[in-house]
Amino acid sequence: MNKINSKEALIAAYNDCKAQLYLRNGAAHDINSAKKEILCCGGTGCHASNSQELMSRMTELIKKNGLENDVKVVQTGCFGFCAQGPIVKIMPDNVFYVQVTPDDADEIIEKHVIGKQLIERLLFVEPLLKERVQDYAKMSFYAKQERIALRNCGLLDPEDISEYIANEGYQALAKCLFDMTPAAVVQEVLNSGLCGRGGAGFPTGLKWKIAAGVTADEKYIVCNADEGDPGAFMDRSIMEGDPNSIIEAMAIGAYAIGAQRGLVYIRAEYPLAVSRLEIAIKEARELGLLGDNIMGTGFSFDIEIKLGAGAFVCGEETALIHSMEGQRGEPTTKPPFPANIGGGYWGCSTNVNNVETYASIPEIIRKGAAWYSKIGNWQPELDENGNFVRTISGNAGTKVFALAGQINNVGLVEVPMGTTLREIIYEIGGGISDGREFKAVQTGGPSGGCITAENLDTPIDYFNLSKIGSMMGSGGMIVLSDKDCMPAMAKFYLDFTKDESCGKCTPCRIGTRRMLEMLEKICDGKGTEEMLDELENLAKTITDTALCGLGQTAPNPILSTLRYFKDEYIAHVRDKRCPSGTCRKLFKLKINESCIGCTKCKRNCPVGAISGEIKQLHVIDQEKCIKCGACIDGCPKKAIVME
Repeated sequence: MNKINSKEALIAAYNDCKAQLYLRNGAAHDINSAKKEILCCGGTGCHASNSQELMSRMTELIKKNGLENDVKVVQTGCFGFCAQGPIVKIMPDNVFYVQVTPDDADEIIEKHVIGKQLIERLLFVEPLLKERVQDYAKMSFYAKQERIALRNCGLLDPEDISEYIANEGYQALAKCLFDMTPAAVVQEVLNSGLCGRGGAGFPTGLKWKIAAGVTADEKYIVCNADEGDPGAFMDRSIMEGDPNSIIEAMAIGAYAIGAQRGLVYIRAEYPLAVSRLEIAIKEARELGLLGDNIMGTGFSFDIEIKLGAGAFVCGEETALIHSMEGQRGEPTTKPPFPANIGGGYWGCSTNVNNVETYASIPEIIRKGAAWYSKIGNWQPELDENGNFVRTISGNAGTKVFALAGQINNVGLVEVPMGTTLREIIYEIGGGISDGREFKAVQTGGPSGGCITAENLDTPIDYFNLSKIGSMMGSGGMIVLSDKDCMPAMAKFYLDFTKDESCGKCTPCRIGTRRMLEMLEKICDGKGTEEMLDELENLAKTITDTALCGLGQTAPNPILSTLRYFKDEYIAHVRDKRCPSGTCRKLFKLKINESCIGCTKCKRNCPVGAISGEIKQLHVIDQEKCIKCGACIDGCPKKAIVME
C-alpha cells in the first residue's frame, strides 16, 4: 500500500482495501458459496485453549486440498463469548461454531467447507431454550448488545492495518484534520455525552476542553491501559482485537488538545496486546498515519509504549504518570491536575483517558455526536446552540462489562447505558449457573459494591449505581449465587487492595490491613458482634481520609455487604456458622449412614483424610481434612454432608 499523504490517498486506500472484507460485510449468507473466510478468535483466552494450533491445522488442510484461492483463515480479536472459546465463524455462511479444538479442524474443512454441511455438535446450545443456534446475532448473549467499542473485535485481523482501513478506519482522523478545528472536535466529543470509562465517569469532552485551554509548548496525550481489576479484561480485549482504533483516537485527541506526543501505559503482563499495539503503530508510521505531517496537513503526532509492572494503584492517573517517569507509582494530591502545567508527564500538560473511552472516539467523530448521544439513557441540558451544558440524568453511549462468576454465559458484553442488571444477568448472561439462586452482583471490582435482587431492575449508569451503594468502575461484573459467602467475598477484595496499596497514606496502608485482619477473624469464627461495629466505623473513616481512589473505595465491598447481608456476618460471629458453607473453619465434613463403602471418596481425597474398607462406613480424619469438597463431588449416594 502506498503512503497515505492526503485525504484523496486515504479514500483510494479505502477503495483498494474494502474488497477484502466482502465476505464478512457484503456477501449474502450462503453455505454453498465456494469462497469462504474462517474467522478464528485470536485473543489471549483462546490462545490458551489452542486456537493457534487450530488455525495452523485448518490452514494446512486448506493447502492440502488445493483451496488456497477460495478459503482463507483469518485470526481476529476476541468475539467476547469467552466461555465458548475457541470460536470459529465461517463467512459468508454466518455459521458460528463454539468450543472448537484442533481435533475439529479436519471435520470443519472436510464436512463444512468442502461438503457444505453444518456440524451440529459444534453449534451453540442456548442454556434456557436447549436449542442449537448457528447465527450469533440470534443468540441471547449477542441479541441485546450494541457493539461500539468492540465493533471490530471478532471481525478484523488486528495485525493487518489494511483491514482496519477497509472498515473505514482513519476516516474519523481525516475528518478532524481536513474539516474540523480542534475546538470543534472538543465540542463534538462534549456534545456526544461520552464520559470516562475507566471508572470515574468524568465527561471526556470537558477533560479535553480543560487540556486544550492550557497554553503550553509541549503537551502529552496518554492512554491508560493499566487494567487491574480482578476479573476485568475489557481493555485488553480491545487492544488485542482493534489496536488501530486506539491509535486513531489518540491522534484525534492530540489534534483536539494540541499535543504532539502520545504514550500508551500498558502492563507488561499483557504481551499479546503489547505486540499488536507495536505492530499497529509500526504500520501506521509506514503509511504516514503517525509521525510528521500526517496526511499532508502539517499535523505531527507519534506514540510510544510505556510498560508498567501491573500495580493496581497505577490506574490512578497521577500514579500512572509517576510510573511512566520511572518513579514510584504513587498518587499525588490535586491540584495541580495532569492537564495543568506542573501536574502532568514531566510537568507538562497531559490528558489521560482509558482504552475503552478512546475506542468509541472514531465512531463518534465519523457518525456524529447526535448519533451517539441518542444511545443510552442520557438527558442533557443544552444551550441555545444545541451544545452541552450539564447532565440532568443518565449517561450516553454503551458500556463494556466483563461478565463472570456464577453465570451461564461468561464473557464481554457491550450494552447501552440504561440497560438493567436483570437484562444483563438473565437475558444476555443466560441466568445463574447450575440452576442456583441469585444472591448478588458485584460491580466495580474491589472498588465497587454488591447489588441485591431488589435492585436488579436498576438501569445501569454512573448515577444509579452510586445511589444503590455500588459503582461502575472499569466494568467488572461478578455474579454471586447462594453458594457464595459475602464476608468471604469482602475478604477476597480486601486482600487484593491491601496488597495493591502504594503505602503513601496511613488510612490506606494501615487501614486496609486492619480491616482484613477483622474479616479474617470473622471468617475463622473468632469474630465478635462488637467487631462488626468497629469494622464499619473504620471503613467509613478510611473512605473519608484516604489520599486517592484506591483507598477511598477499598471499604466499599465491606460497607455494601454489611448493608445488605448483615445476617451473614451475624451468623459468623454469633453462631460461628457460615450459611453458604464456604468458610472452612466454620464447618466440618462428615460421612453419614448412607455410605455404601464404594471407596470413591477415599480415592478422590488429595490428602488421604478418609479411611474405610470396601462396603463399610468410611470415616473422615478432621485433623487431615482440608475441606476441598473432592469427596462430595465423587460420592454417588450424597453421603458426605457439612456440619
